[in-house]
Amino acid sequence: MPPHIHDINKCIPVAMKKSVFPILILCLFLWRPDISLTGAKNGLTLWAGVILPTLLPFMICSGAIVSFGGISLFTKPFRPILHGILGFSQEGSYVFLSGLLCGYPMGAKNCRDFLSYGMISPEEGNYLLAVSNHPSPMFLLGYAMAGLDTVCSPAIFLTAIYLPILPVALLASHFYGYTKKPSWNINSQPDPGTFSFDKAFMQGLEAMVKIGGYIMAFSILACYIQAISPLSPKLNACILGITEITTGIHSLKLWLSGPFMAAAVAFAASFGGFSGIFQTKSVLTSSQAQKNAGLSIRHYVLWKLLHASLSCLIMMVLLAFRWKIPG
Repeated sequence: MPPHIHDINKCIPVAMKKSVFPILILCLFLWRPDISLTGAKNGLTLWAGVILPTLLPFMICSGAIVSFGGISLFTKPFRPILHGILGFSQEGSYVFLSGLLCGYPMGAKNCRDFLSYGMISPEEGNYLLAVSNHPSPMFLLGYAMAGLDTVCSPAIFLTAIYLPILPVALLASHFYGYTKKPSWNINSQPDPGTFSFDKAFMQGLEAMVKIGGYIMAFSILACYIQAISPLSPKLNACILGITEITTGIHSLKLWLSGPFMAAAVAFAASFGGFSGIFQTKSVLTSSQAQKNAGLSIRHYVLWKLLHASLSCLIMMVLLAFRWKIPG
């Protein structure tokens, strides 16, 4: 048998194995198209009604702040904490704050952009990716906290979500060899150039389309889990909690109760779901930057799992302490 025929025969089984999963997904869609339609509508409604109008303006505004040299003005009030304790540079502090205030996946996007522009070092970039991608306070207080008032206070909930940043930051800084604080100088790094609204709008829209696609895909997956899973509702709620953050948190609050429910919600919010992971991966790549810009999505997943586990543990400890005092 000629060598090229033998190579073709070897490739056929591999191609067939790779095609099994999409064929099964297609059969699932054909079997229950109503579920996929509902999931797609839910995902697009979330994207168009919440994510797009809130995140896209932040992306455009962030680009303007960077181009107009406003990083120093924005980060200066937080310098004692961000530089003195966490050791971020001026530019790294901006990446961290944007991720903390704007929500998934703004921190990862700015981390990729700043690393591509040479505004932060690779060590600081990896360090920042581990600690700068979080749910925004608006999402936590407006959506995640709804119905949790009888179990925990907003202060306890926010503490459980954000306090793990400190131990994760300590571990990540040593893991990536980022142990020496950089200088805090105005315009110490090159900037990305003159601001163009059209360019910022198109770049933001490109990122939003990718994010919207993943939100829709995982919303469809969440609907299938809810509709056809043979597992118990409580177990399905836990699965949804690590699949898609909004549907997952809603299901956790519906089927769980008490401190365990609050701890599960804290874990889901901190982790961001697999949907959030894929959204983060989508903004780590662009047509202008090399693949992932030197940032590891595998490392990111491990850091998020650690952060989420610590959030869950802190929530349980705080609630146990709170309930023990009156008794």
